[in-house]
Amino acid sequence: MEITAQHGLFKDTQLHVDDTGGPGRAVVLIHGWPLSGESWSEQVPALQAAGYRVVTYDRRGFGRSDKPLTGYTYDTLAEDLHALIEGLELTDVTLVGFSMGGGEVVRYVAKHGADRLRSVVLAAAVPPYLLQTGDNPEGPLTKGAAAEMAKDLRSDRDAFFDDFTTQFFSVDGELKVTEAQRQEAIALCAQADQRAALHCMEAFGTTDFRTDLESLVSVPTLVLHGDGDGTVPFEGSGARTHKALPASKLHVIAGAPHGCNVSHAEEFNRVLIDFLAS
Repeated sequence: MEITAQHGLFKDTQLHVDDTGGPGRAVVLIHGWPLSGESWSEQVPALQAAGYRVVTYDRRGFGRSDKPLTGYTYDTLAEDLHALIEGLELTDVTLVGFSMGGGEVVRYVAKHGADRLRSVVLAAAVPPYLLQTGDNPEGPLTKGAAAEMAKDLRSDRDAFFDDFTTQFFSVDGELKVTEAQRQEAIALCAQADQRAALHCMEAFGTTDFRTDLESLVSVPTLVLHGDGDGTVPFEGSGARTHKALPASKLHVIAGAPHGCNVSHAEEFNRVLIDFLAS
């Protein structure tokens, strides 16, 4: 189905949504950059088998969704998520944000509150603040590294995605998924609009979620992260988020890269389903 985002300069932006339907409690899966909702292929059947209604969608500019000229800030992306939740009339829902998607979850709660939510999951997620600055020395992303990523994406997109997916699924140079799985991820990257990819790279790299996290203090939260994540390192992201949310649950997947939902799908799914049932 398609959900129309009713805000911003492009009010007719269509978001592609896959909804398993059914009577179970809803779980919305928000994908990472620069993939699409199809990157949750290891989670959807497991969650459906556990009795949940599973909703995935493609972020604007990615996958099968519309690719407008603008709207790639977290404020607009959080409004897209809000449009989806309202459009599907979801309540008692769990939001699962992976990597960049974790930012959408946090910004959504900061802007719209948690009345419709049961809980949230931040998986290998970018909050609280990736960029290393004077008042954020723990940020794992230097300005130089961010500029280099953007330069490489502009200069040779195919080579960039080939290297990016390798790092995405590797720990200490060892690929933790099959080559077929990596190629599937490359195919999803290829669907991304170049403008959207560049603007969203800037958004996840430079958005400060430290104040937004305060809105999650009373929301049941699971922080799920691989200890071998070289893309969004645990110590600079998940560990800090867990510290900012003392009541949150933390599960660190040993030996897992950034793409832990694929490389360690069995453990990822077990921990996620256990949290949903709690």
